[in-house]
Amino acid sequence: MKRGYQESPSSSFGPPQSKTKYNPQGDSQFLEDESTKIFARKVADHYSARTNQTLEEREASPIIHLKKLNNWIKSVLIQLYARRGDAVLDLACGKGGDLIKWDKAKIGYYVGIDIAEGSIEDCRTRYNGDADHHQRRKKFTFPARLMCGDCYEVRLDKVLADDAPFDICSCQFALHYSWSTEARARRALANISALLRPGGMFIGTMPDANVLVRKLREAEGLAFGNSVYLVHFDEEFSDKKFKSSSPFGIKYKFHLEDAVDCPEWIVPFHLFKSLAEEYDFELVFAKNSHEFVHEYMKKPEFVELMRRLGALGDGNQDQSTLTPDEWEVAYLYLAFVLRKRGQADRTQSNGKRDRGLMHISKEDIMFVSSD
Repeated sequence: MKRGYQESPSSSFGPPQSKTKYNPQGDSQFLEDESTKIFARKVADHYSARTNQTLEEREASPIIHLKKLNNWIKSVLIQLYARRGDAVLDLACGKGGDLIKWDKAKIGYYVGIDIAEGSIEDCRTRYNGDADHHQRRKKFTFPARLMCGDCYEVRLDKVLADDAPFDICSCQFALHYSWSTEARARRALANISALLRPGGMFIGTMPDANVLVRKLREAEGLAFGNSVYLVHFDEEFSDKKFKSSSPFGIKYKFHLEDAVDCPEWIVPFHLFKSLAEEYDFELVFAKNSHEFVHEYMKKPEFVELMRRLGALGDGNQDQSTLTPDEWEVAYLYLAFVLRKRGQADRTQSNGKRDRGLMHISKEDIMFVSSD
């Protein structure tokens, strides 16, 4: 089952009038239609509505070991590519679930942006240590800024001109939301490319299109899944064929117990790679999650990390591990790393970390919109 690709919120986007707003002027090539914005709002509403869980609620999740495995994959990516003092741009940062991972990497500055206002608020309280999170240990060591907006629509190089360049950009389990239209996909890559320094790294995770299409074609109808997930394609894809000339807007409904229930879009990876090359990125690697686990579990430090996170049990009293159904869900995803072309020059990493705060108030959150 190993494969590689080396060859190929809130119901409102806009903020209340009393809050800071930045309204950059977009390029005509990135104009969106209203239906695209409606779907983006659905995604934002879904994630805004999800509440933070207590330790007991989290451990009772039917996909708890899958969540821990995903955290392990993200932790490995961060340990591989983040360096002490790095400036980090976290696109679709959600509720700040990766903040501790970045703190362990001893980064120097963090900017998080998410479309869901509820998620950004949860991220703020997590960063401040105001919420009762079981993971919370101490104050974070890096200053941060938080923004609420659609990073696949807004021109972020204007908004973050004084914060760039960034050393690393992360987009975890969210980039596929940009493939509803070519305009959004291009805006996402344009934003990341403009904000990363030459030699900067773009790390992420997203659904594996090859696996999704193969499972669809093996299914009797337009749906497939197991006890914890369900994927359903619309009737327009009843022939189960997808034209390479129309790679955007291939929508399906995805349900994952205790995690996701919203529309998503297929991202043909070879086309994603080609599009990324237009924005000065080169592929370092892309690996299905199964392959990723097989490869990095050969390294002792990552075996120990897996043991601590508990995805495969803690190696002591707890012998539990992912169920076969959770392992099948993991196979639906891949991890990727892209590098911004150009000579790596870390001297470009500027000294504007003072733009960040060590405690973020509600008023400090910047709302960005293209309206």
